[in-house]
Amino acid sequence: MKNSIYILFLLISLWACKTEVSTPTEFYHEVPDGPKPWTSEIFEATEPDFTFAVISDLTGGERPGIYSRAVAQLNLLDPTFVLSVGDLIEGGTEDTLQLKKEWDSFDARTSNLTMPFFHLGGNHDLTNPEMRSFWNKRYGPRYYHFRYRDVLFLMMDSEDYSEKRMYEIYQARDTALRVIKGEIEGIYEESTYYHMPERRLGSLGSEQLMYFQEVLEAQKDVRWTFVLMHKPLWLREGKNGLGGLEALLKGRNYTVINGHFHSFSHRIRHGMEYLMLGTTGGAQNPEDPNAFDHISLVRMADKPVITHLKLKGILNNSGTLPMPASLIEE
Repeated sequence: MKNSIYILFLLISLWACKTEVSTPTEFYHEVPDGPKPWTSEIFEATEPDFTFAVISDLTGGERPGIYSRAVAQLNLLDPTFVLSVGDLIEGGTEDTLQLKKEWDSFDARTSNLTMPFFHLGGNHDLTNPEMRSFWNKRYGPRYYHFRYRDVLFLMMDSEDYSEKRMYEIYQARDTALRVIKGEIEGIYEESTYYHMPERRLGSLGSEQLMYFQEVLEAQKDVRWTFVLMHKPLWLREGKNGLGGLEALLKGRNYTVINGHFHSFSHRIRHGMEYLMLGTTGGAQNPEDPNAFDHISLVRMADKPVITHLKLKGILNNSGTLPMPASLIEE
């Protein structure tokens, strides 16, 4: 009888040991008791967070190959989705065949992303009413919002002018560009376009502001709001600046991200982060230390954890810069 009990106990012990060994654990080792070659066995629990990326200006003198490489690098980083702050094509024309060619080129390169991409227009993308119409037919609304989990994204149009004002800006811009190219006499810094506030800061119309007011009223339960635009509307004073929206955002946690200046900067305004991104292939001032190509990664933890990665430092498994096939085509 005693032998039977012993055998039964032994079988139970062996079964328990087998069960313990086969049970998957997050951290397993066979280092015996005593000193350990690691600092802790307490690991951060898996968080219900997500990461998204933001690209900045491609154009205003796009440098070939940079954006295609950025797409390959984004695939290595594998964010949940990618956002833009505009200036995706050179634009600045009313020739619809040329616009189609430029947008086809951008979309072909962007199609290599393995995650969703969200378009946003800049002044190069929405220079005149014809380009605005082209955008509407191809991509839909110029400003919109979406929600991912409990985070709200406001995608704004900083080229929000009346058609009359848009033509005035377009014509003044065309004249200024001809001065720069030496096609007509003049000094760029003395041109009408140079002194237009819209050139640097853009404009926010009343209808767009009302749209986002309704969005914010309907989305009060989000834990964070991201506001993306091309030009820094928050630097413009008066009714066409971001002041009206900032008043609506008061009391919320939010982050503002824009491009346009091709130079990176960061500041705190109203207690929140305001980011101006550099470039992802656009023209750069060689004398500006903050003019660099980068991707911004945002990990949405309790608060956004924002990391800016210079493209020259994102290497593949062989320790080299990715060389996508599209670079050969360019």
